[in-house]
Amino acid sequence: MQVIILAAGEGTRMRPLTHSTPKPMLPVADRPLVAHTADAAIAAGANELVFVVGYEAESVRSYFGDEYEGVPVNYATQEEQLGTAHAVHAAKEHIDGPFVVLNGDDLYDQASIAALFEGGPAVASFRVDNPSDYGVLSVEDGNVTGIVEKPADPPSDLVNAGAYVFPSEAREWLSVPQSERGEHELTDVLARVIEAQDVRTVVLERWLGVGRPWELLEANEWKLASLDRRIDGEVHDDAEIRGSVVIERGATIEPGVLIEGPALIRSDASIGPNAYIRGGTLVGEHCHIGSSVELKNTIVMHDTNVPHLSYVGDSLLGPDVNLGAGTQVANLRHDGGDIKQTVKGDRTSTGRRKYGVVAGDGAKTGINTSLAPGVVLSPGATTEPGERVQRDR
Repeated sequence: MQVIILAAGEGTRMRPLTHSTPKPMLPVADRPLVAHTADAAIAAGANELVFVVGYEAESVRSYFGDEYEGVPVNYATQEEQLGTAHAVHAAKEHIDGPFVVLNGDDLYDQASIAALFEGGPAVASFRVDNPSDYGVLSVEDGNVTGIVEKPADPPSDLVNAGAYVFPSEAREWLSVPQSERGEHELTDVLARVIEAQDVRTVVLERWLGVGRPWELLEANEWKLASLDRRIDGEVHDDAEIRGSVVIERGATIEPGVLIEGPALIRSDASIGPNAYIRGGTLVGEHCHIGSSVELKNTIVMHDTNVPHLSYVGDSLLGPDVNLGAGTQVANLRHDGGDIKQTVKGDRTSTGRRKYGVVAGDGAKTGINTSLAPGVVLSPGATTEPGERVQRDR
């Protein structure tokens, strides 16, 4: 099966983490987000991968190369991000026969993707409690009869999960008019297929669209939980490792460190002494987590330092961030309400009772900085020693 993976977007809702990294290449456990999609496709029987790339395309090309896990890889470039149908159209010259389309910034359980690959045309769906926030499928006897965007009166609780098996004829149906959103939508191609053929739906067991920082945390929680314990790095006799923890070769764990799984310490990272790494934490390559630091349910991207006496919980730290000694991240409101974050200028509920901060590339805090829940530090942002930061910087 030929599989087209959409990986061209910048991910503006994921800013500032996408300042230098395209959203599909953000880390989720031990590999980029889009690699989990590629792995699911290969496990389901893909015999060719075609990545549609755009923003920071070279990072995708350098990771996957011309062959990935024994499967040939090709690339198509989407010069402007004008919608999902526009993205697949960019790959049209590669399409030869029936083809699958997967979103490179979604996570799917592998068993469901395998079921999707069993025959087409097909579209993946997922049951949700609030279908009015999505594109909703109408289904009769297991076949899709229509799709409607964000209806006030949804015809079902099955929403479009953005994974499709298209017939070969759909190659000629990719030129669709702009939607009301000003984009060329793949759902219009799906509507054409529904008119011509029976389209079955496969209900996914698990699915996560990763569009905003807190969803990246959820993705990391999901994939870290599936890792098996492995200790390849150097662990001091006075350190303690509990549960499903992976410590990669080249990582160093100093005396007095306690790590509770699920957690991943990547190559050439150093932890401690006397640090406490709690479940759900990813520490990236070449990071330093220093004396008496506590991390909990946090993504720390490569080359970032949290040197001493700091607490960071439920947060995302981009590459090359440096937190001054004694930096404290608050991750809980006194009233217990959901924490909000500004996304594209709008204050948006994360749906999370516990949520810390997001720090972009190269952000730095002065010693004894206090950061309020939901604060975003832009790339290169700084704070003063002893400062209390309650708004985005």
